[in-house]
Amino acid sequence: MQTLKNHVTLVGNMGAAAQITNFDNGAKVARFNLATDKSTSKDEKRTEWHRVFAWGNMAQFIESYGKKGKQLAIHGRLVNRTYLGKNGKQRKVTEIEVKHLIGL
Repeated sequence: MQTLKNHVTLVGNMGAAAQITNFDNGAKVARFNLATDKSTSKDEKRTEWHRVFAWGNMAQFIESYGKKGKQLAIHGRLVNRTYLGKNGKQRKVTEIEVKHLIGL
């Protein structure tokens, strides 16, 4: 039987300071966008944006040291979720849940 794995590793820059949410039970989550650059065939760079979130100590690190432009190396997994948008319509999003993080 083959085991399938869900792993993502990215090196990029934070697009802005993270949005921090503190929960009543003491848990914390940091949500932010990470930009990665892809070179095209004509020596042009194309920026791709990734939605990222981190819990616990990693959220604390992002809250303390993360800011716009901060370069990070992250390793995590893809998470698909559905939520209701401001207009009441259902939306789907793919995000990266950080499991390991290094500030560069």
